[in-house]
Amino acid sequence: MDPLSDVLSLLKPRSYMFRGLDAGGQWSLHFKALQGIRCYALLSGEFWLTVEGYPDPVHLKEGDCVLLPGGQPAKLGSDPALTPVDASIVFPTVKEGGIVTYNGGGDCYGLGGYFEFAGRNAGILLGFLPAVVHIYRESDKKALRGSLEQIMQELREPQPGGTLIAQHLAYLMLIQALRLFLMERAGGTEGAEAAKNAQSAGAVGWIYALTDRQLSAAIHAMHENPAQKWTIQSLAERACMSRSTFALKFKKLVGESPMNYLTRWRMMLAGDRLMNSSDPISIIAPSLGYESESAFSTAFKRIMQCSPREYSLGRTEIARIKLDTQFQNRS
Repeated sequence: MDPLSDVLSLLKPRSYMFRGLDAGGQWSLHFKALQGIRCYALLSGEFWLTVEGYPDPVHLKEGDCVLLPGGQPAKLGSDPALTPVDASIVFPTVKEGGIVTYNGGGDCYGLGGYFEFAGRNAGILLGFLPAVVHIYRESDKKALRGSLEQIMQELREPQPGGTLIAQHLAYLMLIQALRLFLMERAGGTEGAEAAKNAQSAGAVGWIYALTDRQLSAAIHAMHENPAQKWTIQSLAERACMSRSTFALKFKKLVGESPMNYLTRWRMMLAGDRLMNSSDPISIIAPSLGYESESAFSTAFKRIMQCSPREYSLGRTEIARIKLDTQFQNRS
């Protein structure tokens, strides 16, 4: 698989919630923080989205879609200056898949919801994604429109199996939106220029590095064969760069060294196998490039802040929460 598919496969969607909103006049709603990814899509009208920790309000127009991978508190409304109403007051009486009419409706019609994930690495993996993913180009909106319209059709006219169809469509929309985000970053100008622009704007993370042709080649190589005895030199050769230039560029754009990234990715894979397979450490360790169980366990504890056995038994919830917070703060 490719790196984006690799990461999303480890997230393991557990549940989702989607509801429609038909708002009118002057309105503003506040949504509390959650563990997962928020998603908003606008079918008609326009509104403003203000995200906690994000510098400027985002103006959404008809057909736009926006993802908040960190599940940050957010405010939606006709004017970012309005004092919001707690959304939990408005939505409790609306069942999943229902549509709420707010303030008379008629001006703004959209879909909002969130995804929660069962994978224990969710906090770490979501921390690699940008704070706000805004899909606004006409060609990109067209790619999402079919899924959006079918979801809304399922909400308006419930049919047998409709909830499951809407759930799969919503997850498909999430993947499409992230892929479009990557394509937009890499398109237009050359990928290297897009990556340079992201770096100058303070954007750091592997998803931005995937927009750079050279760094993307190295990241793909690590994901395709994590057990390979990679070195900075061999990865630099994959990127067609000198060793020193590659190491410097990788650190600046990804936020950590190539070897740290490789170790972290190996441990994400190991954690998933510890939780979802019966493979013992004696099998997992060599499959990820470790010649001894002790070397693997040392690396695992350094990255995951607990031993493989503790992780598989779920005895370190506090450590995982701290780890999630640490990586979210890095994003």
